[in-house]
Amino acid sequence: MKTNLLYVFADQWRAHAMGFMNMDQVITPNIDSFAWESMRFTKAYSTYPLCSPHRASLMTGKYPFHLGMWTNCKIGLEEKVMLRPQERCIGDVLKGGGYRTGYIGKWHLDASELNFVANPISGARDWDAYTPPGERRHGFDYWLSYGAWDDHMNPHYWQDDESQIKPGKWSAEFETDKALEYMEARKEGEQPFALYLSYNPPHLPYELVPDKYYQRFKDLEVCYRENVPEEMREKGGLLETQTRQYYAAIYGIDQQFGRILKYLKDHDMEENTLVILSSDHGEMLGSHGLMSKNIWYEESIHIPLMIRQKGRIQSADNPVIFASPDHMPTILELLEIPVPETCEGYSHVKGMFATDKNEPKDMFICSYPGGAEMVKKFSCKGLNHKSYGWRGIRDKRYTYVITNGYAPGEEQREYLYDNEMDPYQMNPELLKPDCQRNDVLRYRERLRTYLSRTEDPFLWNR
Repeated sequence: MKTNLLYVFADQWRAHAMGFMNMDQVITPNIDSFAWESMRFTKAYSTYPLCSPHRASLMTGKYPFHLGMWTNCKIGLEEKVMLRPQERCIGDVLKGGGYRTGYIGKWHLDASELNFVANPISGARDWDAYTPPGERRHGFDYWLSYGAWDDHMNPHYWQDDESQIKPGKWSAEFETDKALEYMEARKEGEQPFALYLSYNPPHLPYELVPDKYYQRFKDLEVCYRENVPEEMREKGGLLETQTRQYYAAIYGIDQQFGRILKYLKDHDMEENTLVILSSDHGEMLGSHGLMSKNIWYEESIHIPLMIRQKGRIQSADNPVIFASPDHMPTILELLEIPVPETCEGYSHVKGMFATDKNEPKDMFICSYPGGAEMVKKFSCKGLNHKSYGWRGIRDKRYTYVITNGYAPGEEQREYLYDNEMDPYQMNPELLKPDCQRNDVLRYRERLRTYLSRTEDPFLWNR
């Protein structure tokens, strides 16, 4: 019998925020238990630490810029950013390989409906979108989803028409209910299932978390990371409250994931179900004075990634560099389904079971100006906004970054971080344009290779 697939990922969940990591003060007993039964990819990173770009890579095995996914699917831009219907996605491939496919939760890969009509029949607002049955669902037959809507306590979903489903409960709890129903209805079938479960928490607004989870953290004495500025550590201040709320949401996610693990165990499905737990990007949570994501720091790009199939995949730390486009080819090879030639990522399956001498030694990381006002400022000066932002390389030890900034006229800067000697990335080396050191020249050449491969118009003079 073919192996089932269950891919669970949370939004804005950083790798530091798992109990077994002994870093953030989270409580995650179910995730911890799962981790010790899984292969733990300790250097998994988001190629572009933003919702839509990572999700597009996850679904296609391609780099975000190649997909036209240079920012989130949103309103206010002349270019309508979306995952193009003609892209071959993992849902299409799984369905073609005999799988019953399902998607539950946040999608954020379709063009926002307000780009086209002022009052959508679906009731979609802001960046949100109803994705109708057909090619824009990319091979997923069962559909309970929405585009981008962050009201975690009062979520809505669409299935096969424009009418909204409003369960009136925390989104992660409802989505877990539906995931359990999905598996229950398909556990006896001859066809295997492939289900993607996309939780929106702990994505902001941080305060939208059930009180039953927040009570575990409401009096927590927060221990901040060393790179959180002193001025943000005010007792009773905003960051203290938001940190507690962020941890509470992760605890809630852990409780929901525990329900799934129990179901698989109770129904003897642990050996015939490939379970993957991950996220789309991290959360700064005050580090370097920043909140949210979309920056090259570890808190933003470093994501959880654990893969379990009992009796087949050993429990171990795997330190290979694992990039966003690598998910699709790795999953397909694990399921013994041919990987489409369109995939640009690397399958890590060989390295999961033996030594892989060809494993990637580094990966590309990137970000592009995506705000409507940012884009307008570049356009007014006759500049291509896609040539700005930052690009870089992450290998097992170093982070190399060159940034053009997010506004015209910003000075170009080039940094090298030693993440072993400086784990909080507080003392980067600022490189001079005429630096000819061998390691710097090597990083520049690697970046040129990635820029060429992705047809990236980034402007730099190194």
